[in-house]
Amino acid sequence: MEAYGPTRTRVETFSYLPPMTPDRLRAQITYAIQQGWNPAVEHTEPEKAGSNFWYLWKLPLFGEKSVDRVLSELEACHRANPGHLVRLIAYDNFTQSQGTAFVVYGAR
Repeated sequence: MEAYGPTRTRVETFSYLPPMTPDRLRAQITYAIQQGWNPAVEHTEPEKAGSNFWYLWKLPLFGEKSVDRVLSELEACHRANPGHLVRLIAYDNFTQSQGTAFVVYGAR
């Protein structure tokens, strides 16, 4: 019998998939915007990643149509909080829930 070694912390669904490339990230944001979902950026310390409370980076980008603007907000949050996890959430007004949520930047 062999014991498992240390494993990487998993946060959100996409963390179980291969690392997201810039093209795949752009495609996910494009999809969210095409659905009419409102993107928002959140961040937190790695040790609090399992918590339901993450810090909101500015207000959600209500009605945003620019993928580049969303990408720039994600990057700005990451630069301002280099040791934090940064995730994108897209809110669906119709179902009044999250359409998607995934970590874009992990802790270094």
